[in-house]
Amino acid sequence: MYVGDILRTNSAHVVTIGSSETVSIAANLLYASNVGALVVRNGSRSVDAAVVGMFSERDVVAVIAERGTGGLAAKVAQFISPRPLVSCTSQDALTDVERLMVRHDIRHIPVIDNGRLVGVVSMRDIGFALEEAACAA
Repeated sequence: MYVGDILRTNSAHVVTIGSSETVSIAANLLYASNVGALVVRNGSRSVDAAVVGMFSERDVVAVIAERGTGGLAAKVAQFISPRPLVSCTSQDALTDVERLMVRHDIRHIPVIDNGRLVGVVSMRDIGFALEEAACAA
């Protein structure tokens, strides 16, 4: 199975946030969109802006734990990882992406094909897909 198999069965709707937006806006987007992570674009949410990271529910909790509710006014850019972006393509095998996510201790990964963001896959998505494939075999 491949990442593209998950993208075909899951909603292709990807929720993004600009790195210059606040943690409060991110928290509201996570809640309103019922997602566990947002794709962070450089500066704004424009589809032309580069993908620079991910911002998750866990990040919101970490900000509040470290800075209190005052941290909600901070910019998302302050809390995304400085390491190079970890991403995959729709042609990558699920088992390879799962290993990549474990190695980098991440639970959501942006799917980028030919420089264009095409989706997000979670560790949960991969687990369900692999379990379903095993049951079908």
